[in-house]
Parts: sequence; structure tokens; C-alpha cells
Amino acid sequence: MEPIGDRLGMMQPKRLRRLRHSSGIRRLVSESRLEPSRLVLPIFVSEELKTKQPLASLPGHYHWPAAEVAQIAKQAESLGIPGVLIFGVTGTKDPAASRAFASDGPTQQAVASIKQAAPSLVIFADTCLCAFTDTGHCGVVQDGRLDNDASVEVIARTAVAQAEAGADFVSPSDMMDSRVGAIRNALDHAGFSETGIMSYAAKFASSMYGPFRSAAGSAPAFGDRRSYQIDPHSYRQGLASVERDLHEGADIVMVKPALVNLSLIHQIRQRFDVPLSAYNVSGEYGMVKAASERGWMDERSAALEIIGSMVASGADFVITYHALDAAGWTSV
Repeated sequence: MEPIGDRLGMMQPKRLRRLRHSSGIRRLVSESRLEPSRLVLPIFVSEELKTKQPLASLPGHYHWPAAEVAQIAKQAESLGIPGVLIFGVTGTKDPAASRAFASDGPTQQAVASIKQAAPSLVIFADTCLCAFTDTGHCGVVQDGRLDNDASVEVIARTAVAQAEAGADFVSPSDMMDSRVGAIRNALDHAGFSETGIMSYAAKFASSMYGPFRSAAGSAPAFGDRRSYQIDPHSYRQGLASVERDLHEGADIVMVKPALVNLSLIHQIRQRFDVPLSAYNVSGEYGMVKAASERGWMDERSAALEIIGSMVASGADFVITYHALDAAGWTSV
């Protein structure tokens, strides 16, 4: 039969399915390439443990003692994952968050252990106080209110302690005003001008953090974090926070949570020519895990689709609890 285009005297319709015919063709023309080098693995390190303990809220993940954390770091390195993000966990909490900046604090112990065992890994240290304060808030509480400037002083001190332990990047996730500039000044004055800052620049007061707060023991004892984290419906504040943090000296900026903020990731990529990370957070991970356990979706396909959407939106790398599995899936 004569082609439709010829019979109608016009160009034949474009057959887009030619680019979907086989898995090889689909991989060849893929716009967002997923590979292990785009992944960062979050790791929880507890100073209360001698052996690793599974996390009920994050299936497949553990609380690691500092003495054993090198195991998981070396596994990530062997899979081609270039970086890890360390979260310290402690049972010793106080108003000043003293275990956050102690030289033998859990984050510092983990950083030093991993740096020695897997020196090629990029180590990001989460620089926040929520897991170390007795209030569970991300800063210092005075007279029932979170004191921004007092918090920034402790956060900057914590960043220096993490740099001393060997962190390549400190990663302030507290959302206090002016903390990036204070951290940059503190690092430079302490002789750590080469230590970078990955700022949780656009971090929203999201409902997607529940599993993480259980794992880190960081749920607030009273109130919530809406006075310092960004309202989920205020995208323009996310852009303003990114611009501010870059002006203050951030080397990498982050959007958290990522899946519900793909349009913001895209806007940041269009506006700022800087390294951009996306945090595929615990609640997003948990939804995929729970649905796959019930047979409602395929975990591999769903996880790779989600991570791929973050890369396609403009993220240079994705911090994800799927990292170990995804590294294996994408290296095949």
C-alpha cells in the first residue's frame, strides 16, 4: 500500500517509535544517563553500637559503629559510587549539641575511618545539630525559641571539627540564615580553605523525612521546623536561598526533597551554572520500598525512573538510599 504521506501529497509522518525499537537503541539515545558516578550513599553512624543494627524505618540500611563503617564505604567505592554522606547518631544529647563538634563525635570518627579505608571516596559530612540537641531542633534553643545566631556559631564550630577529621565537604542542613558565610569564614581561618561546602540550600519543611528522623533520632521534642525550613509551597524562597548560599560561598547546592521539587531543580539549573545535587529522601525511598513489598510496583524500575527524573531535571548527582542497588542496576 502506498504510504499515507505519499497518498496525501505531503511528508510522511515522523515515526518516533524507530528510536524505541530495542533496548540498545533506547540506551543509545537516552537523554539522562544513569551510572554509579551520579550517586551518593547516605550512611548513619552511631557511637552507641559495637555491631551494625538494621534500621526498621529504612529497609536495607543500618546504624553502623565507627569501627565498622569502613565496610559499607568500601562496598560503595567498589561499585563505582564516588561519595558518601555521613550522619552521626548519639544517645548523648544536650542543649549545646556538644557531641556534634567533639573531636571524637560519631561523625568525626566515621569520617576519619572512611578517609583511611577508602581515600578516593568523596566524604560529605552532614553539618546539623538536630541529632545532637536534647530538643531535636537544628539549632540552639533559648527561652523556648531557636536562636539563629547562637546556632550558627555552633554549626560553624561543628564544620571545623568535621574538616579536621578529613571531610571533603561539610554539608549544612539546618537552614539557619547566614550559616554558609560563617562556615566559610571559620574553615578559612582554621586553615581548611580547600574544604568545600555542599549547602542544603533549598530544603523544605516536608512530610517526606519521617523515616530519616526515626533513623537519626532527630524528631523535634516540641513544635516543628517550619520557622526555619522553607514552606513546601514557596518555590521562590528556594531560589532565593540558593542565590544567598552561593553568594556566601557554597560550592554545591542541594534541593531536598527532590521528587516533589523537580521543577525547582530545573529552574536552578537554568539560572545558576553551579554543581547541583538532589536528595532522594527517606520518605521517597520508603514509598518505593513499601509498594514493592506489596507487589504494587517493581522496585528497580521505579527507583531508576525516580532517580532518572532528578538527573533529567538538572541534578549533577543524586543522594539516595537506593545508591547501592542502583549502582549495580546501572552498571549492567
